[in-house]
Amino acid sequence: MIVFDPAKDAVNIVKHGVSLLRADEIQMDEALIEVDDRFDYGEPRWIAYGELDGRLHVLAFTVRDARVRAISLRKANDRERRYVREQRGVGSGD
Repeated sequence: MIVFDPAKDAVNIVKHGVSLLRADEIQMDEALIEVDDRFDYGEPRWIAYGELDGRLHVLAFTVRDARVRAISLRKANDRERRYVREQRGVGSGD
């Protein structure tokens, strides 16, 4: 079960048009998951690229108290879709 801050969810819906509640629908065992070390967030963070409604989405998350905590969820952009296709070595990611 993925958890999230309800206030952050409200912001995510306005900004990205998708609720963090839907992060639970991403098949994490099939997702491409990488460490997000672009910044010092004060805690380890990861990025998961996974399918939602037949389209690639990007989930930023951390782990707190052995639970996945969603930070952001949005549709992947063109660059991210190309990146995932390259990483998987196949035509998926669209």
